[in-house]
Amino acid sequence: MFGFGNEIGIDLGTASVLVYIKGKGIVLQEPSVVAIDKNTNQLLAVGQEARKMLGRTPGNIVAIRPLKDGVISDYEVTERMLRYFIQKTCGKRRMFFKPKVIVCVPSGVTEVEKRAVIDATNEAGGGITYIIEEPIAAAIGAGLDISKPDGNMVVDIGGGTADVAVISLGGIVVSTSIKVAGDKFDEAIVRHMRKKHNLLIGERTAEDLKINVGTAYPKAKNNTMECRGRDLISGLPKTITVTSEEMLEALVEPVEAIVYAVHGVLEKTPPELAADISDRGIIMTGGGALLHGLNLLIEKRTGIPTFVAEDPISCVAKGTGMSLESIHILEKSMTNSKRYRQ
Repeated sequence: MFGFGNEIGIDLGTASVLVYIKGKGIVLQEPSVVAIDKNTNQLLAVGQEARKMLGRTPGNIVAIRPLKDGVISDYEVTERMLRYFIQKTCGKRRMFFKPKVIVCVPSGVTEVEKRAVIDATNEAGGGITYIIEEPIAAAIGAGLDISKPDGNMVVDIGGGTADVAVISLGGIVVSTSIKVAGDKFDEAIVRHMRKKHNLLIGERTAEDLKINVGTAYPKAKNNTMECRGRDLISGLPKTITVTSEEMLEALVEPVEAIVYAVHGVLEKTPPELAADISDRGIIMTGGGALLHGLNLLIEKRTGIPTFVAEDPISCVAKGTGMSLESIHILEKSMTNSKRYRQ
């Protein structure tokens, strides 16, 4: 479909998968959702088409998100999803020339989880597979020069995990990875609507609320949005109006967890690097960085200027792809499939 690519970068996210082909840039961005017929085990839809089916499928069809909290929770489905995306981006030529692949993972993953990602990618049609940690890819994608002996702080908030890291000389000096990110924002909204309004809503509705009226910092103008769900008392459909002020209240818990993680990493940062970060500021990447006012809240709590990167959603994918250009330098520091074959 997109021609060929002998080297590809994959941002294998909990919420979405982005594929970068060397020389072409980002060629695919789709939700990490797969729809399967339980009776025949047939793959019915992947990505955007499958996402439309979430919460709307009959008994024999199941829409699965095979990654949870940044790691593989369903190995077989992840492999089938990757196979579909690699074939879609590399075309039939993939069958003869297996592409070199770099896959991005959260900074806190274990060796077992890294092995699962490498095996799934190789089974799906990859050649040699490399693993790069999300904060490093995010920093490269955000345009930071991480090769110098200067401190850079990156807060990457994806769908399943938030990675906070201080990077210098091409490596992570201090980092933490917490399983609080976009999905936990959605869950907090679902809980709030149930508790306050006795209204049951689905995860897609919660995500729409987060995008349209969600905020982590008080807004000057109180936005509103109509929200539809099922009344838990009458059992009938019901529509209510939700304000951004209410969303601020709903999102307090997950937002505080992220601010606390940032604070914790700053406490462990060597003083010389902490001084660099004070001057340069904190860079936020990932879809969660788009939550209104989150950068302002971090800035207020830490006293350090906090910026959202340009096009934060694609920073990790861009950085993963850009690292393909210098794979010969990064090869020594990255986990790869050859290591596991020894």
